[in-house]
Amino acid sequence: MTAVTADVFDLPARLSAKADPALIDRDAQQFAAVTARLEASVAELSDRLDVLRRLPGRSGQAALDRDLEIHRLSARLRTLRRFRLDLCLGRIVAADDPEPVYIGRLGLTDADGRRLLVDWRAEAAAPYFAATLADPMGLESRRRYRWTGGRVTDYWDEVFTSGALRHGAALDEDSALLAALRGSRSARMRDVLGTIQADQDAIIRASSHGALVVDGGPGTGKTVVALHRAAYLLYADPRLSGRRGGVLFVGPHQPYLAYIADVLPSLGEDGVRTCTLRELVPEGAGAVPEPDPHVAALKSSSAMVDAVERAVASVERPPTTTLVVETDWADVAVGPADWADVFDAAEPGTTHDEARDQVWDALLGLIAGRLPGVPEAVARRSLLRNEALAETFDRAWPLLDTVDVVAGLWADADLLSECAPWLDGDDLRALQRPDPRAWTVADLPLLDAARARVGDPESVRDRHRREATLARERERMSEVLDYLISADDGDEQLITPILRGEDARNSLVDRDAAPALEVDRLAGPFAHVVIDEAQELTDAEWRMILRRCPSRSLTVVGDRAQARHGFAETWRGRLERVGIRAIAESSLTVNYRTPEEIMAEAAPVIRAALPDANVPTSVRRSGIPVAYGAAADVDAVLDDWLAVHDEGTACVIGAAGVAERPRVRVLDPDHVKGLEFDLVVLVDPDRFGGGIEGAVDRYVAMTRATQRLVLLTS
Repeated sequence: MTAVTADVFDLPARLSAKADPALIDRDAQQFAAVTARLEASVAELSDRLDVLRRLPGRSGQAALDRDLEIHRLSARLRTLRRFRLDLCLGRIVAADDPEPVYIGRLGLTDADGRRLLVDWRAEAAAPYFAATLADPMGLESRRRYRWTGGRVTDYWDEVFTSGALRHGAALDEDSALLAALRGSRSARMRDVLGTIQADQDAIIRASSHGALVVDGGPGTGKTVVALHRAAYLLYADPRLSGRRGGVLFVGPHQPYLAYIADVLPSLGEDGVRTCTLRELVPEGAGAVPEPDPHVAALKSSSAMVDAVERAVASVERPPTTTLVVETDWADVAVGPADWADVFDAAEPGTTHDEARDQVWDALLGLIAGRLPGVPEAVARRSLLRNEALAETFDRAWPLLDTVDVVAGLWADADLLSECAPWLDGDDLRALQRPDPRAWTVADLPLLDAARARVGDPESVRDRHRREATLARERERMSEVLDYLISADDGDEQLITPILRGEDARNSLVDRDAAPALEVDRLAGPFAHVVIDEAQELTDAEWRMILRRCPSRSLTVVGDRAQARHGFAETWRGRLERVGIRAIAESSLTVNYRTPEEIMAEAAPVIRAALPDANVPTSVRRSGIPVAYGAAADVDAVLDDWLAVHDEGTACVIGAAGVAERPRVRVLDPDHVKGLEFDLVVLVDPDRFGGGIEGAVDRYVAMTRATQRLVLLTS
């Protein structure tokens, strides 16, 4: 065996047959070339970044382009340094070409342009994931590597033709997939790129036009598909990359986001925005669950979102009386028709507070136009000091705060009745609150709607502060230029005509003197949005999502059988109701996570409440039966498992008072969706409640286990 082979391959003694040079020398040669190119690439990227960072400060588009290039190069450099040689996932050999094609997390070519690694998202890499015995896609064989500490500790060959055996393929009774499924879990989602299956890959590579629904039961890889699809689309779809909007990924809760945090960076993508629905509004951090189901249902409708928008519109009413404005030159009457005209100056689709500026500007222009002989700029400056005019306008078009809009509905039954006339007396009383600002989760879509309609008050204030700073800077610069003009006593007076020009005055203004405007990174618009556990979204929450995705390019991931509050309609019916029209649907039916033994216990739980539930078929057995015991034994169960297992994670679900410890989480049923653990200890599942909600919570909790499930009762 060559020195290169010995350096890269670290196969245990039980796999000595796989160490045959005839099987691995070609790989070793490729790895040597990849290693050399990686070292050169890291050095080149580091040098390019140093040059970019030393460039003198820029502004405008040049600064944005420079920052984007630094971000792109930095992301690639981090990926190369993180994975090094184990960037290589595996290889494929075509039936008509014995030369292997190596598939990587990133594409890589040598100095002569020879392809060393094909990016997994490239079209040429598709057979690596999609080829099957039924459709080998022209392949003779496929090899998948297992990397440990930067060395190959196992590999698996799959053959599609008899010729593969002649060209060096090692046959296994096992497979890369099953070996990975048996592996222990950790606090972060495992790297599964190398074992993406054909059904999953087809969804990952599907078109981004319109909404793609990915429906699948527990363990079918919905989250894996969602994350890899986000990375694929950023690579393959030019409409999504660069400054075209990017991708937003919405998960169900913070433990989920922590669990998946490493996945996208491992794919070379760190530009995807990830969040929960709570994080889309500032009030989300302190919001509590809505205690009254009836109130939650009322607030969750699209109609209530419309009521919030009507509450804003209710204060945008032109005065019906005449205002006489006293000026230094003449009195100007502003009648009802004038008020209507200036209110019409608000551009359609403009937020309330921004439209307020437009209306105010139109009002000043109308009055200044009725002062003949007075320069408009002079008249405007005078009107800005007119307190009576400002007070009247503030009453006619007040500056609103988003929280005041929603709080006003929960504090004033008359206002609520005016904005939501379909509500009856009982509904109106149920929605009133002693503390209208005690926000619940059901309020968040309404606060978001108010913010979208009113505008962010801080943004408006920031803009006004910036405009005031720039105005002072322009005035200061004008004074300087006027002084220079007065001092220009040359015979030809060459400087004065230039300095009198408006362009010269504007160009000399120091725009960096004004405070930069804060940007809400989650406000959008985004070119594509991925929503995991989407079966839980209410109509009002869908409005939050669609507000950030005007293109309606969506990946909607969920399982109707895991909807805690029921999901009686179809996905198409639900999405069409909230305004999505171009809809495609895909289904995942193979359970890669949960062993047959556990699914045999979990399936009857959900089918008792939902007979038509999409229960997936498990791909493996673990040989470990579901265990039962007493709730008092929870600590003993954990102690025994930890003593035997040096790796892996466990989760206790439904037990209050159990302390977390290393490798053991304690969560409620509502915060385990999307997660998986080697051991799940489910305590008193009957206490989760009755009906659909209780059945879903039990089903979800039971199907988090990848190896062992223990049910304990009091």
